[in-house]
Amino acid sequence: MIRNGLSAFALLLSATAVTPVLAQTAAPVAAAPAATPAGADAFVEQVQKEGQEYSLDASRIAWVNATYITDDTDALAAKSGAVGTEMAVRFALGAAKFDGVKGISPDTRRKLDILKNGLTLPAPTTPGAAQTLSDLSTKMSSSYGKGRGLKDGKPINGSDIEAAMGTSRDPAELKEMWVSWHDNVGAPMRGDYAKMAAIANEGSRELGFKDTGAMWRSGYDMPADDFAKLTDQLWKEVEPLYLSLHTYVRAKLNAKYGDAVQAKTGPIRADLLGNMWAQEWGGIYDVVAPAGVGDLGYDVGDLLKAKQYDPIRMVKTGEGFYSSLGFAPLPKTFWERSQIVKPADREVICHASAWDLDNKDDIRIKMCTKVNADDFTTIHHELGHNYYQRAYNKQPLLYQNGANDGFHEAIGDFVALSITPDYLVKIGLLDPAKVPGADKDIGLLLRQAMDKVAFLPFGLMMDKWRWGVFSGAIPTSGYQKGWDDLRLQYQGIKPPVARDETRFDPGAKYHIPASTPYARYFLARILQFQFYKAACDQAGWKGPLHRCSFYGNKQVGARLNTMLTMGASKPWPDALQAFTGTRQMSGKALVEYFAPLKAWLDQQNKGKPSGW
Repeated sequence: MIRNGLSAFALLLSATAVTPVLAQTAAPVAAAPAATPAGADAFVEQVQKEGQEYSLDASRIAWVNATYITDDTDALAAKSGAVGTEMAVRFALGAAKFDGVKGISPDTRRKLDILKNGLTLPAPTTPGAAQTLSDLSTKMSSSYGKGRGLKDGKPINGSDIEAAMGTSRDPAELKEMWVSWHDNVGAPMRGDYAKMAAIANEGSRELGFKDTGAMWRSGYDMPADDFAKLTDQLWKEVEPLYLSLHTYVRAKLNAKYGDAVQAKTGPIRADLLGNMWAQEWGGIYDVVAPAGVGDLGYDVGDLLKAKQYDPIRMVKTGEGFYSSLGFAPLPKTFWERSQIVKPADREVICHASAWDLDNKDDIRIKMCTKVNADDFTTIHHELGHNYYQRAYNKQPLLYQNGANDGFHEAIGDFVALSITPDYLVKIGLLDPAKVPGADKDIGLLLRQAMDKVAFLPFGLMMDKWRWGVFSGAIPTSGYQKGWDDLRLQYQGIKPPVARDETRFDPGAKYHIPASTPYARYFLARILQFQFYKAACDQAGWKGPLHRCSFYGNKQVGARLNTMLTMGASKPWPDALQAFTGTRQMSGKALVEYFAPLKAWLDQQNKGKPSGW
């Protein structure tokens, strides 16, 4: 998955820390403001002033550490993170002092709530706690970036092993890669993660939250428990579609590998699904493609290579989509300062992310781009973050963020849904004579579902696990069991070998050591289809929803920009309504998009066992 890597100040607001840097400021706030409406206004203004002063240097340090991992840059990032964490907690504690004050304007109250609810890992005020928390997080994040698995007994880095998991069809090789990555990367950080979680919980309780998970769930313009209920409600809307896909894919894997590797019933073996975490299954589309209609007639990666695309041209093409909607071109500095390809001379964090370093126009992406279909989609996604960042840069600093973190992820995702045959023809990648006909629709939808639908339970259980860790429902002695139980419950998958409590498989997924909350990605999978259907309706599209491309429609771009420029200045239902016309988040658009596939899958699954 893709992380939205914002400015140092926005790390506080969006909880997307490179380290758990979370906030902002260099000098302490002067005298404590009076607990009055005027005092609240003054406090917020001072926070925003200090935040702007701190933000640029902290962002630069985080950028250098992510793109040039050394002991020195780790140390700089840890120090900067400690300063930022202490200040973030100070700001949050300061905001909490105004909780009972009456007469505060709605605007100031919203900013106070953002300060109080926006932290990722709050350190307690205990001396040294912020530094310890930052040291632990920097160490784990860097350890992940340097991580190696094994393929054919030889070390292989994270970027390469991810790619290999999607192409290998040898069960023994897949098992070797899966086990080595999880053992080498995840297991060593188990103790550090437990320490980090304990410190963060202390800080959360100082802020008045039950635990860190409750604090994370409080950032959605609703009570924490209501947000948990919303995610469960959304999952129930889409769960039948996932079950149909799971049943179909399991049968195909059984047919390919036999009962000894993949049984006809029960969970699916995690390493057979074309992805290190079984979060997206598109890598094995060739294994499950239906006879006769499974051949889409083209592969985007092949099209890119045939036209001699390189990573820069891929990004230029992504920029062209947004330009076609009426958005201004990316600044010159974007091309000068972004990391688009993996440097050959140093360790970097290859996990794709989008950055805004100065809360103005120094926007960048960080990728280790390969010329393939996945990275072409990722580029469209990451640029969505950048255009969102630029759209709200006139807002007050505390509002320079998405309406909620799911919005930030969904913008680029819904644009990427428009990478349809129609779009590929318009940009000259696909020959019009080779556009697949209606008889290929099931193949097109299945290919999308292998990523979009397969991801849904993983997107939910990632934070379900952490909410359990923070609340104590998953004890330190049961980290691995808690992870395996949730993977089985929601995804219906199991590891290729038995795991015990010396392991720590959660740590083998970037967002766990990086402490990036994950509910945003689940929400983004839901929201992107709402946004996509709204855009297609606005564009007057009359064909099948999954064939729609709104490329070149400036009316859609104008209405989208209206939502983007709002930033976090209004509750997310207001932003949702501005673009889609509704205030309710719903999985219905996603279900509608895949309805033809669901009917087809159910036909294919007749007589086959469902569930696990």
